[in-house]
Amino acid sequence: MLEDYAKVIQRHDVFVLNVSEKIIGVLVLIKQERSILLTNVAVHPDHQGQGFGRKLIAIAEEKARNVGFDAVTLYTNEQMTENIELYKKLGFEETERRLEKGYHRVYMRKTV
Repeated sequence: MLEDYAKVIQRHDVFVLNVSEKIIGVLVLIKQERSILLTNVAVHPDHQGQGFGRKLIAIAEEKARNVGFDAVTLYTNEQMTENIELYKKLGFEETERRLEKGYHRVYMRKTV
């Protein structure tokens, strides 16, 4: 959330979800060696629970396949238990937990 998004847009794949000319979601992807790293997926609170987050994650999966990768990876704060459970329901598996940059992170991976 502290990122300079002008730089993020220049360096990475950024997708926005637009409904009725309002941006209600964002997806930021970074190509790694063998996977796409999903660094940010967010949906405006007024539009959560309507499947938009799932659609954004599906875009990440499609992007990974289109560039010849077999996985999407992500990490989240271990306190974000609802997000972790959602990612598991979407087929992500936890690969590790570690302290990084002062945050207790949960790393996850989904084969596509």
